[in-house]
Amino acid sequence: MEGTNAQGRAVNLAAAELTAVLVAVNDAGPRVLTIHGGVALPSGPFESAHRSLQHGLRAWVERQTGHPLGYVEQLYTFADRDRLGEGGQAVISISYLALTREERTDRHGGTEWRDWYEFFPWEDHRAGLPPVLTEIILPGLTAWAADPARRQRVAVAFGIEGSGWNEELVLQRYELLYEAGLVGESLRRHSGRPQALPLGRMMEFDHRRILATGLARLRAKIKYRPVVFELLPPRFTLLQLQRSVEALAGRLVHKQNFRRLVEQQELVEETGAMTSETRGRPAKLFRFREQVLAERAVAGTKLPLVRS
Repeated sequence: MEGTNAQGRAVNLAAAELTAVLVAVNDAGPRVLTIHGGVALPSGPFESAHRSLQHGLRAWVERQTGHPLGYVEQLYTFADRDRLGEGGQAVISISYLALTREERTDRHGGTEWRDWYEFFPWEDHRAGLPPVLTEIILPGLTAWAADPARRQRVAVAFGIEGSGWNEELVLQRYELLYEAGLVGESLRRHSGRPQALPLGRMMEFDHRRILATGLARLRAKIKYRPVVFELLPPRFTLLQLQRSVEALAGRLVHKQNFRRLVEQQELVEETGAMTSETRGRPAKLFRFREQVLAERAVAGTKLPLVRS
């Protein structure tokens, strides 16, 4: 993109790229829609034909994946100095978080749903501390964090030395691993030849950083807005709701406290129907009370997560 300055000379303007973190949840856990065989997020340039940034984003996602977007919110604008396009032109990435329900893709262009813990295996604490955290990451960061300032950052981000694990610090943890040279993207940038490390699936450009930002935003948002219902089918059981929240948070919740919280806030209502599973006891089916959004803002609620 080219423009002119006050003296009439041609100058290069930054190009805008639109990038989508498209999230769904199924029985296997949280999912993210990717392209190019799982190494990139749906994205494309903002063009003059687009009526707005969101219109451009929806057009690119639907063109690349065949998947329509539902709930969308702007996430962050990435404009690092090393984000350069053709001819050294600066490229800014305007990213969005989109929530949907997983649908089959035609795998056109390598489009596929991936478990987001493939990219961040250290973020899933539902079964306890991940081995990759205790066996690789913390020893590696300990060797890297020689000065007190680094040690403090590591302690806070990874919940050691009494700090406690904060599930929302996804981006801070990824950026520490990048600085320490423990993720492939960092090695790729500095050496041009990425070393194979068991620290999650690498992505093109800075797409894993964008994905980390989306995960952090969603983990924070489910605590004060009922966005989790955007990811559920119209009718669901309370266990499905609980498992979805746990999958997103990467932590377990106290079952009784969680159900009490849902009931107190009147977030759901019974449908009068039951599950028709052949095994086990049938469970009641619920639906989200849409009136909640009109009656009041659901704010200030902390999920009853199990703390270690």
